[in-house]
Order: sequence, then structure tokens, then C-alpha cells
Amino acid sequence: MLTPDGRAVSTVALNPPATPLITIDPYTSIWSFGDQLSTDTTRHWTGRPHQLNGLIRVDGCVYRFMGNPSFAGETIIPSAQRNPYEARYETTQQPNDTWVQPDFDDSRWTTGQGVFGSRDKDLTRWDTSDIYVRRTVTLHNVPEGRLLVNAIQHDTYELYINGVPVAEVGGAAPTYRVTPTNLKASEVLRKGQNLIAFHSRQQSGPGFVDVGLMEERLFNYPTARQTSHRITATQSIYTFVVEGVELTVTFTAPLLMDNLDVLSRPVQYVTYRVQATDGTHHDVQLYTDVSAEVAVNSPDQLVTWRRGRAGKLDFMRVGTVEQNVLGRKGDDVRIDWGYLYVASPAEAKTSRRIGSLASALNQFERDGRVTDLHEQMPRLVSDTLPVLATSMDLGLISSRSVERHLLVGYDDVKSIEYFGQPLNAWWRRYSQPDTETATMEQALQDAEADYTRLRVQCDAFDQRLYNDALKAGGAAYADLCVLGYRQAIAAHKLVAGPDGTPLFFSKENFSNGSIGTVDVTYPSAPLFLLYNPVLLKGMMEPIFYYSESGRWTKPFAAHDVGTYPIANGQTYGEDMPVEECGNMLILTAAIAAVEGNANYARKHWTVLSNWVDYLTRDGFDPANQLCTDDFAGHIARNANLSAKAILGIACYGYLAGRLGDSWREAEYMELARVLARKWMKLADDGDHYSLTFEKPGTWSQKYNLVWDKLLGLRIFPGEVIEKEIAYYLTKQQRFGLSLDSRRTYTKSDWIVWTATMTDNPAEFRALIEPIIRFVNEGPDRIPLGDWHETTDGRQIDFRARSVVGGYFIKMLAERLKK
Repeated sequence: MLTPDGRAVSTVALNPPATPLITIDPYTSIWSFGDQLSTDTTRHWTGRPHQLNGLIRVDGCVYRFMGNPSFAGETIIPSAQRNPYEARYETTQQPNDTWVQPDFDDSRWTTGQGVFGSRDKDLTRWDTSDIYVRRTVTLHNVPEGRLLVNAIQHDTYELYINGVPVAEVGGAAPTYRVTPTNLKASEVLRKGQNLIAFHSRQQSGPGFVDVGLMEERLFNYPTARQTSHRITATQSIYTFVVEGVELTVTFTAPLLMDNLDVLSRPVQYVTYRVQATDGTHHDVQLYTDVSAEVAVNSPDQLVTWRRGRAGKLDFMRVGTVEQNVLGRKGDDVRIDWGYLYVASPAEAKTSRRIGSLASALNQFERDGRVTDLHEQMPRLVSDTLPVLATSMDLGLISSRSVERHLLVGYDDVKSIEYFGQPLNAWWRRYSQPDTETATMEQALQDAEADYTRLRVQCDAFDQRLYNDALKAGGAAYADLCVLGYRQAIAAHKLVAGPDGTPLFFSKENFSNGSIGTVDVTYPSAPLFLLYNPVLLKGMMEPIFYYSESGRWTKPFAAHDVGTYPIANGQTYGEDMPVEECGNMLILTAAIAAVEGNANYARKHWTVLSNWVDYLTRDGFDPANQLCTDDFAGHIARNANLSAKAILGIACYGYLAGRLGDSWREAEYMELARVLARKWMKLADDGDHYSLTFEKPGTWSQKYNLVWDKLLGLRIFPGEVIEKEIAYYLTKQQRFGLSLDSRRTYTKSDWIVWTATMTDNPAEFRALIEPIIRFVNEGPDRIPLGDWHETTDGRQIDFRARSVVGGYFIKMLAERLKK
């Protein structure tokens, strides 16, 4: 297919591995994993159930269109959390492949009790890299429900039942996490003796693992047929057909970066449009529930709830009894303070109920509506699963469409702790309780008043973004930008700093949970440079303050400012001196290029000067130190890291020139060019440049060089990029270009940066298309990860991170050309 100006456009539809539904911040983040909205329970990006369920009742018959209503039933095989058990284990050598089979001879293995780990509280000591566990269990009966795995693990585990692979899970889970298997219990378990075998590997830090099995109970409603599924930058749209009725469901996240009040407002929309398609009339009711799971870290927490009125809206809310505000930090954790809200316009044909999932579903199926009953509270979330349920009676539907909407929001009370001070989200930055923007009830009313206007603005922005991306890089590239937009923004929290400055804190999702990480800011920056550099400044400001306040005393930039949501100082165990100094200098120069002045650099000139001094001393030939790409281990003399240091020095000169210091500009630009020529000699490997200096036969993506092009620095001769791109094209795998010659995995954000270095559209597309193949065909249908295998498309650990904002670098390059 061709565009009006004759360019080729792919006709392959975008098939995202998971679709964002509600994306407010790293805590309120609900997704549909896979491509069918009704295939599975909707989930938080971490994988924990955060249920949004939807039913449509047509002429008295009920069909499911959203989620798969369920709750955990009885425990089949308890974990050590409930009942310590004996098992055989091996930690010193890898057994042969038959170790997962029931007839494997484990008589020489050691006997121990779960939990297995290196912490003082773990019953069996495990301090090696791997552990293999075999546990024999006798069952008197096997339930028919779906099988859930209840596990705790530091890094990864793989589970086998009677020799059958059942689950493979990555990412640290410091508390027990329930994972679906998509298998019935009866498919792998049997009456009598069963073998539960699991293997866990720890990469760093304390190791621990334990596994149990539970039954998942489902409500088996017939499903409406999903006829379409598409996403835009700010919206996810599904269409269904059932019994002569068409239902369109649209999830709208008004994350428009030119309006920070709306961007920060923690309220999003679910819109339903219904019409008859068979020329007759149909009696239609809609049901939606949002579970209390959204307001807890784990289902063993107590919640309480209430109803209320906000202007023309009726709302329901639920939250924990404890309300330990900002009391929990970490990676695989969810918020357990503040309140989940569900609101809708107050009208006679809309009814609401707060209570158990089963009672709400049963009443809607029977009566076509829900009514509020006084169910007992407080209640454990695991106790019949409390939900906020809404039913809408649309009456007789004809070919003329009828539309209704819900508002889903979350009031986190306080959002971030910043060097000991709890901070408000940006939308409630005014502290006086009588200020109109200070309460969640007012935020709901504002969101309702803005509903129609924001839907129009989102439609216009979505179209503009897609067209700009299509023009910049083609259809595959445009799809990547669409997919990355909401994910990149929602992995941050926008708050008001102590002086009223907007601060925009990232969370390292499934990479360690750090907050404000510089080498997460760096790859995500192109999106924010493109649409609103104020947000990029909001990411960088805490790092500048950390040094300028004297709290961070080292001569290079910090890695982070804490563990989300506590930003009281770096918690990561190792520094990245060259990496983070180069990142901060380059991004400050990029802000100057976008804004047309160096005022932001002037504000932080002293600390920028300290960091460039570090790079001039220690940046060109880096010591054996951590950098953002050291998944395969630390290396010294890293050529790509050296290129970053060289460009960081050049950016300092660039900024000096913008500030009117031509002498310093000339000095640092010339130093960078001298180092670039030296770099070319030390990294030369014939038809490409090596991974590390003077080590032939190696290679790596030199994506940092893209800033030489974008900022017009002219530090490296053009032949460097030309030679590298030509070599990369010989190293392509089915799902992308490997990060370097040590492993076959890659980072999709860096591939887009690498592709942006070429001026040849065919070469750009050749590097981009394997990424969209990974998106569409990768085996892991979970929120998009930026770290994946190029050979088979498997995602590796990272998930739902902000770094996909880096996909926008090609669009940024086109903007900076003008």
C-alpha cells in the first residue's frame, strides 16, 4: 500500500503484546495481556491481577467482553508460607535433563525445608547461583479449576509438575506472587503421588525461592466476539459483536504533554458506544467492575470502602485500612495507600454496588442491574474479592448509537518522598484544603467537565503523532511510537517540588525499582524533548540538586536518588561514573538545542563543569566500571562508553558557545575532536569498530554517536557511522540487532537510536522492522519489554519501562533538522 506521496506503508496490523487500559503512573497501571480483552484477567504491569471486568446483557442473555472474572479458590499444594515442607534439593551442580521426571533418582540430593534462600529467616540455606528442588506430594482429589502458582523468588524460577513445564517467571518477587498457568489443574496433577520440581537462579543479591499451587475459580460467561482491536497514542479501542449488537469500548488516557495539570490528574476514561446492527431493537445493559486489588500490594490486606457524590457524579472508593502512606518501596510492589475511585454521572438508569465479585455478577446476570447492599467491612481482598461495580441500563437500542462513560481514578494522597519531605502530585500542588484542585472529588468533577474536550484533543493528537512518525520513519516506526507513548509517560510520577518546580520521577520497572535513574532518563529523553522539555528537566533536576546540595559528594553524577517512591538518595549498590556524567551533559545540550538557548545549563553550570572535568580525566579510556549495557558483565575500555564521554565533552563546549564563552567552546570542541581521532585508531577493526579498544573480533552498537548527528557537533567523521551501519546490517537476527558480540540479546531503544544514525531510509527500515516483528510475534504477551532475545523474541526481565520513549529519537532528529 502507498501513501499519497508514494511511500510504501506496511499493511501488517500492530499486534501489541499487551494493551494499556488505565495508565496513570507506575502504581495505577492496568493492562490486558495478549490481544483479546476477554481472554484473561486484566493485570497490573507486574502481572498481579488488577481486575476490570465487563459484561453486556442483550435481551436477558449475558456475555463477557472484558476480563475473565475470577478469584483464588482453595490451596491445592501449600507453599512454605502456610506450611513448611520437606523436599530434595541440589545447589552445586546442574543435573541432567531428566531431573524433572518423577522417576529420576534424587537419593543423593540433600533434604531440606522450604523456603530455600540465603536470608536469615529462610529454613534451608541456599547461597549458590542455582537451586534445583524436587518435592513429592500426595493428593486425594484434583480440582477442575485453572491452576495458579503462588511463589516467591528473587530473580527467576521455572516450574514442572510431573515432568510437564508449567511456568517460567522472571523478575524479583519479595512477597508471594500468584501467576496464572493457563492450564487446568487436572491437566498436570493426578490423584496420588505428584512431583513438583522447580529450578531458580539468582543473578545478584540474596537468593530465595518457594512455590505452592492454588485453584482459580472462574465465572464462565460466554464471550462477545471481538471484531477489532487497535491502539493509538492515548487510546485503546476494542469492538465486539453479540446478538445483533455492536459494542465499542475505548480506554482514554489524556496524557497530553502540553497540559501538565491534565497529564498529572489521576483520572482516566472508559467509554462505551452501543448500537444495533441487525435492523431491530435490543434491550441492553452494561456492567463494569473494578476490584479492590488495585488498592493493595497483596490480597491478604484489609480494605474498607464508601460511596459519595461529587457534583453531578456518584463515586465509589476503596482503600486499605492501614493507610501507611509512602510506607512501601521496591520493584515488584503495588501501592497500598490512598484510594481507588470509580465514578459516573448520577442518573436513574445507572446503579452501583460495593461488595463481593460473585454477588455483583450474580445480581447483574439475574436483574440486569446492581444495587448497593451493606456488606461487611473491613474485609480482606482475598475474602470473596470486593469490587466497585457499576451497571448502566441503556434501554432499547436501535441503529442509532448510545454512549456512556466511566471515570477510573486513584488518589495516592502523597506521591513521592523527596529527601525527607512528602510531595504532592502536580495536580494537587496547592496545599490549602479549600483550594479547588486539592481534593480528589474536585479532580473527578474537573475530569468530567473536560471529558468531551479531551476526547477531541486526544483524537487530534493521536492522528498528528502517527502522521509525523510515519513521515519520519515509515509504518513500522510509527507503530513503535504509538506503542511506546503511554508506557513511557506512565512509568513516571509528576509531582510538585518543595519550591513548586515540576519533578518527573521515573521508576525502573522490573530492573531494580530505582527512582530517578539517570541511565533510564537518558534513553527515554527523546519523547520529552520532542513534546515538552519541562518534563525532561523534571527528571534531571533531582540529580542536579543531589550534587548541588552537597548530599552527593562524589565528582561524578549519581546513578539514582533512591528506590521508588522514596527519593532520599542513591540506593543502587554501584556507581556509573562515565555513563551518568555523559548522560547529564548530553541531555543538557539537547535541551538547549530544542529550546534555542542554554538557560538551563547556566543554572547548573558549576556542577556541569565538575562532571566534564571528570570526563576529561577518566572518560576517554574507561576503567572496568558499570555502564548501562553491562548485562553480560563489566568491561574496561568500552568503545561505546568512550564515545559517550567524548560527546559529553563536546556538549560542554557546545553549551559554552551558547552561553557566549567562545574560548571555552573552542577548547572543548577541539579536545573532543582529538579524542575522536584517537578513538578511531584504538577501536579500529577493519570493517567496523570494536566493542573495546584494541580487541579485534568484537563489535557493539555505538548508539551514543547519534547525538553527534542530532546536535550537529561534527566530532566524528561521517565514515565512522557509515562503516558501523554497513557492518550492523550483516549482523541482523530475526528479531533485531544484538547489543554487542558477547550475547544475542538486544535493547530495542538502542536499536532505534542506532538506526537513526543513518540517513538512508532503506537502512533505517531494515533495522526497525525486526523490532516490530518482535512486538507482533514475540512469545511473551506481556507489557512491552525493552530487553529481548534477537533469536527467538523472548522478553528478558524488563517490562513496561519508560525507556521506550527513546523510540521517538527519529522524530526528534527530524525536528532538529528544521
